[in-house]
Amino acid sequence: MPNLTDVLASSATPQSLQTVLTVTTNTCIDISDALKQGSLAGILGMAGNENVQGEEQKKLDVISNDMLKDALLACPAVRAIASEEEDYIVPANTDGEYFIAFDPLDGSSNIDINAMVGTIFSIYRQTGDKPATEADFLIPGKEQVAAGYVLYGPSTMLVLTTGNGVNMFTYDTTNHVFTLTTENVKVANETQEFAINMSNQRFWSANIQNYVNDLVQGRDGSRDKNFNMRWVAAMVGDVHRILCRGGIFIYPWDSKDPSKAGKLRLMYEANPMAMLLEQAGGKAHTHTQRILDIQPEAIHQRVAVILGAANEVDKCLTY
Repeated sequence: MPNLTDVLASSATPQSLQTVLTVTTNTCIDISDALKQGSLAGILGMAGNENVQGEEQKKLDVISNDMLKDALLACPAVRAIASEEEDYIVPANTDGEYFIAFDPLDGSSNIDINAMVGTIFSIYRQTGDKPATEADFLIPGKEQVAAGYVLYGPSTMLVLTTGNGVNMFTYDTTNHVFTLTTENVKVANETQEFAINMSNQRFWSANIQNYVNDLVQGRDGSRDKNFNMRWVAAMVGDVHRILCRGGIFIYPWDSKDPSKAGKLRLMYEANPMAMLLEQAGGKAHTHTQRILDIQPEAIHQRVAVILGAANEVDKCLTY
């Protein structure tokens, strides 16, 4: 079976982008190794400070961020990075070709219970003759040249698109490479499975409440079929399930904090996952528009997210 290097080399992926992807995924292997040590490495628990999002950081949030930051800043092809854990973008090499935005450890609240977490990344090509600024980084998701995530579960998996379909790779612990295990992933148009944080139900709009109520009523309601609900509490895990067996993932706007357009970050979470879903035949929207069409206004911008099986996303949007 071909490994990641073989797959990239046999594709139309530019050599410079291959380098960025190799540096990113190799660092994720190091993060995976650290995770497997758990309490033995003293990496669990709180770091004692908050990130720019106002969220309390876990030790491994900080460790993962520093590992990716150090590796990518040393990569000549990288012009700048942006991270969920950094207040501002970090310029790298002025003559580099690529911006990379990442969530170093999505679902970090799962770390201490040994549950699923992952690293999400989004890559854009952008050159210039001056150090990069945040304004340079505000590029719509439809201009991504690559997106993916590494899932740290029972096995470590890489899910990647460079704009020509979605492939899944599994980390081979013997040979220390990501090996291609599922090619050209496709998401079925129909589904009977949904993912949403039901504890926020009282804060949702009436329209979203009506939609979810119809799902819960199943065969006894207007949908005339039963639905199952799954919730991993890590976007990377819920999206992986959808890519493997279908479904819809919803994180809607809610009134708990009306000043925020949504919970999830556009640049680090919504855009890369939207690219993956669309490349696999699914859809990804906010309540009002396609996620990949959004013109970012700030590096830490939040959005509502509805993504997954194309027909079910369309059905949700009718509400």
